[in-house]
Amino acid sequence: MEALTRTLRTIHEKHEKLKHTVHTAWRVPLPKWGQIAMGCFYASIPIVGGWYVMQWAISKSVEEIGEKGEKLKHKQLQGYGNKTIIDGQEYTVGAGGRYGGVHLAMSDQKTQENNMAMLKAMFEREKKKRRKDKKLEEEKVEQQP
Repeated sequence: MEALTRTLRTIHEKHEKLKHTVHTAWRVPLPKWGQIAMGCFYASIPIVGGWYVMQWAISKSVEEIGEKGEKLKHKQLQGYGNKTIIDGQEYTVGAGGRYGGVHLAMSDQKTQENNMAMLKAMFEREKKKRRKDKKLEEEKVEQQP
């Protein structure tokens, strides 16, 4: 354990020395545009890294469950709202049921289908509105001299 602690301390000290060298000996004053560019570069590292992690997670998900869940054992939701199926028996969960807790949202298959239809209609209206706004914006640009 002592050897590990000593190794970690040595690595930390060398890292601190490197940081000090980079931020003092190699320091070049940047103009305002350079500061902005470096800020964008430093901010882009976690964004790009996160994007690649998400792409990896998506590929693993597709690999495990299929593109649309075709590899899943249970393709339909077992139980809904405050109902669950444990060992083939249906139990009530949440307030007043197994495990206590709060009242859970309840929706049967018909309600889920209605919600899906309403959500689809809302997205269609929004798409139509955005197309109309884009068309108006393009017309406004064309009319300008």
